[in-house]
Amino acid sequence: MALSKSVELTAAPADEKWIQYDNGYLSRTPILQFILLSCLIPLWAAAASLNDVLITQFKSVFALSDFASALVQSAFYSGYFLIAIPASMVIRRTTYKTAILCGLFFYIIGCTMFFPASHMATYTMFLVAIFAIAVGLSFLETSANTYSTMMGPQDKATLRLNISQTFQPLGSIGGILLGKYLVFQEGNRMSDVLAGMTDAQAAAYKLEMLQHTLEPYRMIVFILMGIFLLVAITKFPRCKVCHHDAEGKEIKVQVPGIKETLGYLAHNVRFRKGILAQFLYVGMQVAVWSFTIRLALQLDPTINERTAANFMVYSFICFFIGKFIANFLMTKFSSNKVLVAYSIIGCGVLLYVSFVPNFTALWAAVSASILFGPCWATIYSRALDAVEKKYTETAGAIVVMSIVGGAFVPAIQGYVSDITGSMQFSFIVNLVCFIAIGLYFYGESKLEKKAEA
Repeated sequence: MALSKSVELTAAPADEKWIQYDNGYLSRTPILQFILLSCLIPLWAAAASLNDVLITQFKSVFALSDFASALVQSAFYSGYFLIAIPASMVIRRTTYKTAILCGLFFYIIGCTMFFPASHMATYTMFLVAIFAIAVGLSFLETSANTYSTMMGPQDKATLRLNISQTFQPLGSIGGILLGKYLVFQEGNRMSDVLAGMTDAQAAAYKLEMLQHTLEPYRMIVFILMGIFLLVAITKFPRCKVCHHDAEGKEIKVQVPGIKETLGYLAHNVRFRKGILAQFLYVGMQVAVWSFTIRLALQLDPTINERTAANFMVYSFICFFIGKFIANFLMTKFSSNKVLVAYSIIGCGVLLYVSFVPNFTALWAAVSASILFGPCWATIYSRALDAVEKKYTETAGAIVVMSIVGGAFVPAIQGYVSDITGSMQFSFIVNLVCFIAIGLYFYGESKLEKKAEA
């Protein structure tokens, strides 16, 4: 696309410069700003992976069913769904930077709510704190994902998003390690300890275990405060669509209203398919990770929660490796074809997890994370590619809203586990999701081939 108009912006430090084009993209990627933006991704990944620890902890402390314990994810991802559109409106009326600062603020508030929750010792209060964290993360994801695609040349948008998303497993590993060493304790698993206690002893022990849940969030608060300060004092590009007159002065253009935008997106078939694919992908990923620790405890009765958490560390390492492999393959082959291949292999792996009745099924569940790596960023970028740039902020918010799949699919898997009595068989829910995701990328591949022809 020809770009006849541009505006020069100055980054920090002052000798670093980039050109912003009328479509919002930049002539080059400002390194400092892109690094700060990428640092946000492990922060929300840490919160998400801590949920996997909380599910196991709360199941024992509050004597929950698998379905009820999955409500941790429902509270978390419902926050994304409800706040993404308001977050996009903040971006449209202000800047991406303002939305990022709002997200960090709400994230801090949510973490601090774990302090009263651990003393009130009610499951509902913990769900409220988790929801508050999700409000902040919704602001961060709505702004940071779209912002990273805009922060540089247009033809490298998908690559930039995949690069920034590569940092996600680092945050996931950090979160699970915080949970392993600060939330889970040494010794026998909680269910075995509680079985040998009187009611009074069990109540005191459960209260003590809940106190451990606030420790990871205490550390995260200090990190968030530091990132908040760095973002606040750093100058960021606007990366907003703009127009200029013959003299180079910016012309104010009326931003499409929310009604017009939603009407346009509702009739965009390719965008709708991207939303459904992202809904199923996030749901599948969250469900597999939510129940990996539970699967380990079920397949090996001799291990405790802390040991079982190691398998989540292995999962996130696999996730990290999968991203690097995919980034390399995407430089050689079509990203759609790479994801079709990933989906086919993933379906085979999840079939193994569901039906092979021995401990190797757990290792299969761990290895499935290799195949999750490139899905989120690629679906996100493909969905935005189908949208006119003047609708980008709201379109990005709706893609983030599709994260609500993480509220539904784990709950469905928990329900299947409860009614069948088999945590292992319940992974069949994720197999169905991966089949649908593979069909989405197959359709995108056909469109790509048609466009080339």
